[in-house]
Amino acid sequence: MIFLGRCRTFCSSVGTIEFNKVNYLNRVGQAIYYDTVPIWGRKSRKLTDFTTHFTLIIDTQGRSPYNGLTFFLAPATFQISPNSAGGFLGLFNTTYTDSPRNQLIVIEFDSFVNPEWDPPVEHVGINKNSIHPATYAAWDASSHGGETTDAWVSYNSTTQLLSLEWSYNARNDSRGNLSYQVDLREVLPEQVMIGFAAATGANVERHILQSWEFSSSLNVVKKGEDNSKKWKLAVGIGVPLGVLVLVAMAACVAVWRKKRKPAEEPAEAVASTSMTDNLERGAGPRRFSYNDLVSATNNFSNDRKLGEGGFGYVYKGNLIRENMDVAVKKVSQGSRQGRREYITEVKVISSLRH
Repeated sequence: MIFLGRCRTFCSSVGTIEFNKVNYLNRVGQAIYYDTVPIWGRKSRKLTDFTTHFTLIIDTQGRSPYNGLTFFLAPATFQISPNSAGGFLGLFNTTYTDSPRNQLIVIEFDSFVNPEWDPPVEHVGINKNSIHPATYAAWDASSHGGETTDAWVSYNSTTQLLSLEWSYNARNDSRGNLSYQVDLREVLPEQVMIGFAAATGANVERHILQSWEFSSSLNVVKKGEDNSKKWKLAVGIGVPLGVLVLVAMAACVAVWRKKRKPAEEPAEAVASTSMTDNLERGAGPRRFSYNDLVSATNNFSNDRKLGEGGFGYVYKGNLIRENMDVAVKKVSQGSRQGRREYITEVKVISSLRH
């Protein structure tokens, strides 16, 4: 997952994503799956079937609600719009409210009525390229504040029907549903990003994503990838495991440094300082955070593994914001590569031009 704006993971016994943990007004957060998803094929014109299930909490904390949380599909280049807090739900602003060039499909849980574009009630809606819901159903956000909401979204490529159902764990008898017929080929590009956005406005409310699963039927083969498997995604939100991995890596680095030959230290330290200085002033290779690399490689998944050398594994990664495929090297605990060799390798690679 890639987190933007105020969105952060929140460590607990199960792991959740909280879009605005601190009670600030007019805040925006997004959580986006790291890779693009095929929606239709340009050559075949074939549409995908997809289903997604997520659980969320919108907690008004006893105050008047304001504003809401969305699940959305958008072009891979989509970014948080300036001034998109409040009723713009982190997706729109005064410039982009209703236009085919928006290329957006949005499922919104909107807890506040903005009379300029909203229906006259708090609502759950389906939006197409617009801040105005194409269809909606009334929803009492205050009555369900703090409750876990189960939501199911599905798209049938034959009927071109986008369907939404939701219910509440605490009240099994309280359910809702909504559907809208739309040809996604007329709205979205072939490959899209999928994720969630949430925003607060003049009042604060908490927006929490507890779990998320997504699956798609369309088999679109990217260049250099195996075409034997259908595209399928299952996202599990479990922060404690990520923390454990970070701690383990830190321990490995500490052991590695302790076992190095003392004679290597001065030369390596000078080289390391030189490369660090280059990174800080923007010269040489670009620095990426560990979380960026985890997202790019799907947590260093085995199916992303390109090969293994004497110093560790190399994985295929995709930096969605840069729209760039990359190779990510992860040095193993038993690596025979010292820091000096590693720095030399980085400098040589960064000087290459295609």
